[in-house]
Amino acid sequence: MNARLVVVEGLDGAGKNTLTTALEAELDARGLSVGRLAFPRYGTLHADLAADALHGGQAGAADSPHAMALLFALDRHAARAELERLARDHDVVLLDRFVASNAAYTAARLGAERETEVVEWIGALEFDRLGLPLPHLQLLLDTPVGVAAERAGSREAADPGRARDRYERDAALQAATGDVYRRLAASAWRSPWRVLDGDPAVPELADLVADR
Repeated sequence: MNARLVVVEGLDGAGKNTLTTALEAELDARGLSVGRLAFPRYGTLHADLAADALHGGQAGAADSPHAMALLFALDRHAARAELERLARDHDVVLLDRFVASNAAYTAARLGAERETEVVEWIGALEFDRLGLPLPHLQLLLDTPVGVAAERAGSREAADPGRARDRYERDAALQAATGDVYRRLAASAWRSPWRVLDGDPAVPELADLVADR
């Protein structure tokens, strides 16, 4: 990977797409080429199977945290060639969600007593076995759970085709996932992290992303 690989993480409704778009514009204004990719990659096989499961399909597959984790992991594995191309063609690659999202949501579903085991399993599966690249930097957009939920609800109301899925509707899961995310960041899981509040200063963040 030649480009700086930077991941924006956070809860559903945290503002990841908005921040990623602002960062892309700032970096582009500085003369840096930016590639972008968002996970899950809806419209592709594994991501659509996961989405269907989270809306009640696939024979109850969403009842299994491990089954869902595997679907999300396989979606990223199927994107390896695209990630490699983006890294060859750009200075910075911005990802909206990556492996840490799988670790955070799966660990939150299985509970605190299994968190270490689950986080280690996800890292070994996606980075070690499936060969996904390690990020240079992971940004946690630490938006309050209530604010994120309100945004997700507004998005659903504005777009009838964008009904919230099982994870998005589960307030307790969202809160627990936020807690896991903060612990991942505090431990610098798999790469450096930076925790951001709900309204980060984009120019300063662009300095960090560009490693300047």
